[in-house]
Amino acid sequence: MLAYDFMRMAFAASACVALLAGPVGWFLVLRGQSFAGHALSHIAFAGAAGAALAGISPLAGLLGAAVVAGGAMGLTGRDTGERDVAIGMVLSLAMGFGVLFLHLLTRSAATATALLFGNVLGVSGGMLASLAASAVAGLVVLGLLSRPLLFASLQPELAEARGVSLRLVSTLFLMLVGAATAECAQITGVLLVFTLMVGPGAAAQRMGLAPPVGILCATGLALGEAWGGLTLSWWTDWPVSFWIAVLSVVVFLLAGLRRL
Repeated sequence: MLAYDFMRMAFAASACVALLAGPVGWFLVLRGQSFAGHALSHIAFAGAAGAALAGISPLAGLLGAAVVAGGAMGLTGRDTGERDVAIGMVLSLAMGFGVLFLHLLTRSAATATALLFGNVLGVSGGMLASLAASAVAGLVVLGLLSRPLLFASLQPELAEARGVSLRLVSTLFLMLVGAATAECAQITGVLLVFTLMVGPGAAAQRMGLAPPVGILCATGLALGEAWGGLTLSWWTDWPVSFWIAVLSVVVFLLAGLRRL
């Protein structure tokens, strides 16, 4: 399997994505913002489709739409009900535009397929370098943000009393989630971003691990699911995204056995 250059590139690319998606997803689940992560993937899809229609790199549209939408979500306030309604309305509008852009994008059905389902086996050297740089930058930002983010997630009232700006922390974090979502979408597609963004983090949360151990566990699970999906795809000739999704659900269910 590893004798082929495209498989080595796929393993390297999925590692870059998993190393960022794991810890970001752990915080996303901890903060109860899984729906926001799901919405970001679909908003990013509309951005990528619009960029492709305009003759711009879909990756630029994917990343730009996700980061801007993440920042906007962070500014919506702390009222969960109102925030989810607003996110749902924007999500619906974004999906509508995405469908329209795909309807108008008649010159390349492959572009639409890659946006929806990912194409990890078609990663180029330039894309791998971009993924690696994004992962390193994202991990640096998360490292700088992790202490106030954890404080604001576990004890928001106390964190605010100590001078932590909850809105700023939320905005920066959701912008980071947007960037991580854009990375994941290149591997799993926008329809299955949950597989690497939320699945490993949710499984680690179910185990009841302490934050540092939980973050490492989520990262390891994301990496294992990504590499496991690639391996199973090689042996079965079934889609990589399918196997990553199956592994994510199986790991999540097994994690619940620890609490029985």
